[in-house]
Order: sequence, then C-alpha cells, then structure tokens
Amino acid sequence: MKELVEYVAKAIVNAPNDVKVTEETVEGTIVIRLEVAADDKGRVIGKQGRVAEAMRTLLRVNAAKAGTKVRLEIV
Repeated sequence: MKELVEYVAKAIVNAPNDVKVTEETVEGTIVIRLEVAADDKGRVIGKQGRVAEAMRTLLRVNAAKAGTKVRLEIV
C-alpha cells in the first residue's frame, strides 16, 4: 500500500524527490503518512480534497482485499 501512495504522489507533484511515505501499524490499523514539499501539498490534496479522497478510496479497496484497515495522513 505504501508503494501505491508513493507512485500516485510522485506522478502528480512537481518535486517527486521530496515525496516521503512512511507506514506503521497502530491498534490494528495501517497508518500511511505522506510528506511532500510545501508547494506540492495543494496538488496532493486537490480541489475540495478530491485527489486526497481518491487516494484514500484506492487504499480502502486495497485494504479490504487484504482484510485490514488503513488511514492516510498528509503531512
């Protein structure tokens, strides 16, 4: 799942080298933290949060197939 977020984020930002994705498990939920350059944060979130919500939807589908829960945090 970490690789999916990293792939999507690097495709839409202007500074793909600044993309950092970390993954940890907290109380049975996988928490994925996405860090991007300050100028690219708006691109990752999108208008009215549409891009961020689309990434969260992809993660939820992937997590449902694996039988886990996932949460995406954009830092």
